[in-house]
Formats: sequence, C-alpha cells, structure tokens
Amino acid sequence: MVFAHRDSDMTDRRSTPALTTALVRPPGASFAQTLSHSPAAPDVRLAQAQHAEYCQALAAAGLAVEALPPDERYPDSCFVQDTAVVVGGRAVIGRLAAASRQGEEETVADRLASLFPADRIIPPGTLEGGDVLILPDRIIVGRSGRTNAAGVSQLAVALAPLGIPVYSVPVGSSLHLLTVMTYLGHNVLLAVEDAPLPAVLTDLDVVRVPPTEAYAANALAANGCVILPAGYPATAAALCGRGFTVLPAPMSEFATADGGVTCLSLVW
Repeated sequence: MVFAHRDSDMTDRRSTPALTTALVRPPGASFAQTLSHSPAAPDVRLAQAQHAEYCQALAAAGLAVEALPPDERYPDSCFVQDTAVVVGGRAVIGRLAAASRQGEEETVADRLASLFPADRIIPPGTLEGGDVLILPDRIIVGRSGRTNAAGVSQLAVALAPLGIPVYSVPVGSSLHLLTVMTYLGHNVLLAVEDAPLPAVLTDLDVVRVPPTEAYAANALAANGCVILPAGYPATAAALCGRGFTVLPAPMSEFATADGGVTCLSLVW
C-alpha cells in the first residue's frame, strides 16, 4: 500500500540529512515493570548506567542530547522513539497501542510542539515510531501489533505537505519494523538475514545481519556514525567495511525489555 504525495520538485534524494538533536528519557525505578516477552526483569541500576553510555554515544555521533526527566508513571517511557515521528521539520505525535503506555507521549508532545508544527494520531489509529523507517525520498511504515492501517493513513495525511511518499508494509511477527531493519544512509539498509525485503526497498544496498546477531539489525545512524549494540562483531565489521564509524553501546537491559538502539531516542 502506498500513500504517494510527491511534489513536482521532489527528487530521488539518497544522502541522509545531518542530524543535530536527540531527545531521550532515562529509565526510572518503574522500568523494572516494563512490558517484555522475557521472563527476567531488567536490572534498573544497570539500565540507567547503560543509558548514560548510550547518551555518550549519541554525543560522539555529533548530536546534542536533550533529556526529559524519568516518568515513573510509565515503565516503558525511556523508549521515546515510539511516541512520535519527526521528519522534514514536522512532528506527528503517535498513539501507543499498549494501554499501559498511553499517556507517556504527552511530555514529548509538549516539547515537540515548541519546536515543530505538530499533528496527532487519533483513535482508531495507533502508530509507534518503531514502525517508521525514514529514508530521504520515502517513508516505510510497518503494520504491526503496535501500528494499524488507520495510523499509517493518518501519518500519510499529516506528512503530505512534505511531498514524500509513504508506503505501508506488513511486519509479520516482529514487534516493530525497525526490529528487523534500519536505514543507515548512503543507500545502505541493515536487515536481518531472513527478514523479507519489501519491494519498495529492493533498490537499496542491503547489509544482511546473521541470525546469531539479529538484535544488531536495529542500529542508529547519525552523521556518518552508527550506534550499534555492543557484542556483535560480525555486524560491526561489515559496517566498518562500508566506511561507517561504529559506536558500540551496551544494551543488555533494554534488550530484556524488547527495546533496541533506536528505541531510546527521538532524533532530528
């Protein structure tokens, strides 16, 4: 499914715009009650230490890091990516699918509204940023258990002034689309080896992640750097071979909570 709103002066842009800012929120004590498919609870103190290292990696990638205070009402609120989409100088505030997370977007919305024109996803739509793959010339949105067709349609309408086509693709059993693939810039897509590649992405140079390192398919690219979960040497070597500067970040406690590298920040 495609929602094509292309301006007449739109070109096939391949380079990735420079990113300047990362909005984050450290995990609070309630992170121990995060939603997760893992039987183990995350170690909150270790998660907080890992989050601090993650912020150091963001800074090393050239991003100014702005931190919201922890919100103990919402155990998953450190995963700020899901709350909104920022692209082309516009913001769209998401509507989170899990009832326990609904409301955590409000402080993010307040901050973004002071910076950008902002729209909102409204019922019956749901949309989480973890399902939104942003390329310079197209936006791919996964239909998952967290993002539905109504949410995709609303996002496409909100972003229509940008003239960038919005495509909708099924996610399958993954939590989010970005669980299995992320765009790194320079026409390079990082994707799990067995992840089906949507037709709208077949023109990209795909770096396949071996199944043993599947968690590393979620990586954050910024200004020629790639923040990658620590401990995935094959993927790190492949990206270094493509000319990227790899910045490893320890992520064990966020992996326990079904979160990845991109989940922990909202970048623009």
